[in-house]
Amino acid sequence: MAAKKSQSLEGYEVLLCVTGGIACYKTADLTSKLVQAGAGVTVAMTDAAQEFIRPLTFQTLTGRRVFTTLWQSTEYYSSGHISLTEAADLMIVAPATANVLAKMATGMADDLVSTMILATTGSCPILAAPAMNTRMLSAPAVKANHATLKKWGIQFVGPAKGRLACGTIGEGRLAETDEILEAATELLLKKSPKAKVAPEIQADRKKFFQEMELFRKGLKKGRFSDSAKLIREDRER
Repeated sequence: MAAKKSQSLEGYEVLLCVTGGIACYKTADLTSKLVQAGAGVTVAMTDAAQEFIRPLTFQTLTGRRVFTTLWQSTEYYSSGHISLTEAADLMIVAPATANVLAKMATGMADDLVSTMILATTGSCPILAAPAMNTRMLSAPAVKANHATLKKWGIQFVGPAKGRLACGTIGEGRLAETDEILEAATELLLKKSPKAKVAPEIQADRKKFFQEMELFRKGLKKGRFSDSAKLIREDRER
């Protein structure tokens, strides 16, 4: 069921964690719908997720930098996994693979996404959208992790039944993006937005407007190449 069009998410910050499953491509649609609803969306990706879909896709959809590693350099230094989670009104993990559910249930933090999930505890709600093969979904370990996370207050949407990437028919499909959006909207609207933007995002916004100004200056000279040159020179300073 689609989220009501009248429900604006203006002022809310969503931290979208994308993990490595074939359903990654659907998260691009989810990102677009969240942005269209007015939410500010920041995306973090695992290495495996980047094998399915490139960070540039999410950067284009959100107008923000995409975070892919704990060691990402930044002009404004801060503990990114902390500041980004503090600013978020909601974290969405989609697709939530068996691997990331296991990490969430055992407190493992061995990459950016799992570290962010652990750091989000107590800061904002977490909505997980599982997606995996039917047999994996029915495995005792996955069932136990799912039950543990639900007991801890993690919210779930899906999975759905249908044809899976492996060719089988059964439960394990990522919930439709409208269904995830509806669940996210319901969770967000329970509270007023924090109206807080992480330092990394503030720095990105400043840089974006600086580069747009350089782009306009280049166009005044009559050539796109002049805009590109000005931006490149500014970045090299």
